[in-house]
Amino acid sequence: MKNMTKSIFTVVLSFLLLLTGCSSGEKTATNEGVSQEKTGGTLNISLDSDPPKLDPSLSTALVDRMVFQSIFDKMVDIDENGEIIPMLAKEWKISEDLRTYTFVLQQGVKFHDGTDFNAEAVKFNFERNMDQGSPRKNELKEVSKVSVVDPYTVQVELKRPFAPFLSILADRAGMMVSPAAVKKYGDDFSNHPVGTGPFVFKERVKGSFITLEKNTNYWKKGMPKLNQIVYKIITDANVALMNLKSGQVDMTNRFPFKEIEKSKNDPNFTVISEPGQGYQGIHLNVSKPPFDRKELRQAVDLLIDRDAIVNVLLSGAGTPAHSPFSPTSFAYGESDRYEKPDLQKARDLLKKAGKPNGFSFTLKIGTSPLNQQVGQMIQTMLKPAGIQVNLEKVEFGTLLDQTQKGNYEAAAIGWSGRPDPDQNIYDFYVTGGPQNYSFYSNAEVDRLLDEARAELDEAKRKTIYDQAMKIINEEVPYIYLYHDHNVFGISKSVDGFQYVPDGLIRTVGISKR
Repeated sequence: MKNMTKSIFTVVLSFLLLLTGCSSGEKTATNEGVSQEKTGGTLNISLDSDPPKLDPSLSTALVDRMVFQSIFDKMVDIDENGEIIPMLAKEWKISEDLRTYTFVLQQGVKFHDGTDFNAEAVKFNFERNMDQGSPRKNELKEVSKVSVVDPYTVQVELKRPFAPFLSILADRAGMMVSPAAVKKYGDDFSNHPVGTGPFVFKERVKGSFITLEKNTNYWKKGMPKLNQIVYKIITDANVALMNLKSGQVDMTNRFPFKEIEKSKNDPNFTVISEPGQGYQGIHLNVSKPPFDRKELRQAVDLLIDRDAIVNVLLSGAGTPAHSPFSPTSFAYGESDRYEKPDLQKARDLLKKAGKPNGFSFTLKIGTSPLNQQVGQMIQTMLKPAGIQVNLEKVEFGTLLDQTQKGNYEAAAIGWSGRPDPDQNIYDFYVTGGPQNYSFYSNAEVDRLLDEARAELDEAKRKTIYDQAMKIINEEVPYIYLYHDHNVFGISKSVDGFQYVPDGLIRTVGISKR
């Protein structure tokens, strides 16, 4: 445990950068020929699925988070480098024992319903998200107490040091909803979402569109620049691309992989393909045959050609993976390296496991075309070693249910990823973890993962994660295939888009010509 003081007040400069949007990274889509800022107009964004619940406390879908960026501000946010930056919490400090966080809040901020954002509202949101019925409960399980110090200061006490805490507040658990609106609408709040964000909910037609209007009282001076955001639900990426080409939408949150290369020189839109925070891979059930034998897990892992999957199926819009840490994470590095397929070495492992002629197993996959293509490639890759893969297509919700119950041998389930490495590894490997679908248990891995989440120094944490991954990559309870890229199509009439590694579209600084 560290003894050094961890009193961190964020500097004014970073906040000013946030206020003015002074980022000029390479991933910003800008109109270089226009010197004057444009305001007004409507931005049409296509979403590949219909957001199920517009309530951060109840949401479990990635696509919800796309819309949340416009309606709800958070306590903190992350920038284009994945660093934590101020938002509704303008400053904070951490106690010497790393268990107490004191947040100083922005003043003069109003919810869309005209009520005040203040310390009482923050306390209300923490307690709502810690409620038994909220999916956020697990994210905030280390919080023991939330206290109002004064109208614009909140103190949060943790049960133990917990390094991912600020990162968690950069997503749904840190989004602030109006306490008055929650009390007014009750269980129907999801249909009347009220936050402090740059845009105000106006209308929704399920399965078709969601319309937001400019928050004219927004607390960031000069923001937002647009008058209106319309999210159009277009589930087919090829259809979304046709709408982008025709000008019916200005941005798409999914882009067909096969069209990336062809679209590089298109005069009307830009394609942005950047590493996300998640991964795709295969759970192996280590609690029963055949994958209770480590050598069989190692053989399968060794035979998979990750480069071929990324190049052939994703047209390069992915990063071959061998760890839960994507290139956007400070924990990324040596643990993500993988061996090239080695048939003889795989045969030696099969022989050692008493299966010299191979074996068969069932791989459960989702129902998308990409799921099926990945499964078929793996079938082909394992066949030379005598390993027969039987593919079973299962609807995603059922696939999750069956995997959680251990009713499977192998199951292809990925993870959309989070900013802090703890959120991408801890629950998946710690003994009894809520997403430890492989039923893996190793006391040394448990110890290392607990040690990493109690350490704030990133360099030291990376060393600990490297040690944990050395064990995990040797025991192979999960086969990492690739880290997803976030691929957007953006009209060249759009200015000010800034790519952030969580892959969410922040509309506050966007304008249109």
